[in-house]
Amino acid sequence: MAWDAPLEADIEKYFVAQCKKRTWRAEKFTSPGRRSVPDRFIAKHHGDCFFCELKAPGKKPTRKQLQDHAERRERGFRVYVADTFEAVDEVMQTEELLE
Repeated sequence: MAWDAPLEADIEKYFVAQCKKRTWRAEKFTSPGRRSVPDRFIAKHHGDCFFCELKAPGKKPTRKQLQDHAERRERGFRVYVADTFEAVDEVMQTEELLE
């Protein structure tokens, strides 16, 4: 039986579950009239927050998404891109260190 690579939806479900485990709110992020925004806005404890773009394994953000991420980082926000379960785990570990 062939192993199927996870879909972006699988990575996103795992990400949301990992956030819930930590009692963080991982809200679907949309911005009417604006494309290329990160997939999730994560509200942590004590007013801390970050953004995350979830991708299927091996997929990369578009040029416009990277530009949006850079603009958010210039404003002091943390923005991550995760395309595997392991990358999600790395985001969680990094963010836990910041608490």
